[in-house]
Amino acid sequence: MICSLKHSALSPTINGSDPVVRRNTQLAAGKAFFLSPLGAPKGLKGSLLVSTKPLHLTSIEAFSSPKERNAPPPRSIVCKAYEAEPVDAGEAKPEAARKAKIGVYFATWWALNVVFNIYNKKVLNAFPYPWLTSTLSLACGSLMMLISWATRITPAPKTDFEFWKTLLPVAVAHTIGHVAATVSMSKVAVSFTHIIKSGEPAFSVLVSRFILGESFPAGVYLSLLPIIGGCALAAVTELNFNMTGFMGAMISNLAFVFRNIFSKKGMKGKSVSGMNYYACLSMLSLLILTPFAIAVEGPQMWAAGWQNALSQIGPNFVWWVAAQSVFYHLYNQVSYMSLDEISPLTFSIGNTMKRISVIVSSIIIFRTPVQPVNALGAAIAVLGTFLYSQVAPPPPPPPPPLPPSPLFSNSS
Repeated sequence: MICSLKHSALSPTINGSDPVVRRNTQLAAGKAFFLSPLGAPKGLKGSLLVSTKPLHLTSIEAFSSPKERNAPPPRSIVCKAYEAEPVDAGEAKPEAARKAKIGVYFATWWALNVVFNIYNKKVLNAFPYPWLTSTLSLACGSLMMLISWATRITPAPKTDFEFWKTLLPVAVAHTIGHVAATVSMSKVAVSFTHIIKSGEPAFSVLVSRFILGESFPAGVYLSLLPIIGGCALAAVTELNFNMTGFMGAMISNLAFVFRNIFSKKGMKGKSVSGMNYYACLSMLSLLILTPFAIAVEGPQMWAAGWQNALSQIGPNFVWWVAAQSVFYHLYNQVSYMSLDEISPLTFSIGNTMKRISVIVSSIIIFRTPVQPVNALGAAIAVLGTFLYSQVAPPPPPPPPPLPPSPLFSNSS
């Protein structure tokens, strides 16, 4: 913001280092105006500018030619003063503290995801009803956030109809991807599902190229070769290959690509934090999924399967269902919170490392038989995903801030 300072030629010259009298009482933020000469300090005649922000003044002589400097002083001069914007406390944090915070986010994200996949697979082994399992995960997260809003542990988001309208396609894609991944893990090993899901960047590039018309550098297309080749090699050599499980993982990849595309549009300029954004996404996805889950499986199948699981596992089965539901919401919530702190490139690298931790931990815990060729295919696919994250073009930078505009000018 530019203000004008009227200064009499009879008063001393104001240089860039001279102070400007400021009065903060009874002033609205961002306002500036002139006081009458009666309010000026002794020795300073003319008008006095009062501002609620610090002003940076520049000497008039700095912009004058030698001829103008030797000329007689004018009756009045106009000095431009630029208001300084307040420094954001978050920007002043040390870089080390920010990196430590991101490290905590990543470690928590990976750990919660590993725990979710373990309990989710245990539940699906004893209770092979992925539609209800997916519904319970969304219902648990929605209930947790409603309680946190009601008790004011977390501030409730301020949304409107336009927000929910923009969120709807994101929720549809999220619902399809969530159910498809759960169906896949009910049919095949957790490690196999995540090996196929590591091919998500290939779907992202293909959809962006042939549907959205975007073009990419040659390095991006070359990075897809190890991703596609590694996934194909791992699928061919999978000992417990199942077509339903394979197609579920592929559909999940495609759905999450569209979810990411819709999220980019919906999160532009959003005033809802990452935690609350995912909470709203879960609630809307729950409303979409519930009628389909009832139609596909139904309460009768659920009741019979529940009794069978309790008779085989015992009370621990209830804990497994609760744990997989809670950890599903928590790991997704942390991942959306991390998006507020890191770039999409860093997020994609973290997602790649997350899949490695899930694949390795699931093979160890469930003792999944793995052939050397199968392990090689998984390694090639994960390596290709990492290479893609390195060569993918970054998102466009935000537009530059607008230049300061003059508030008013007063001269005589």
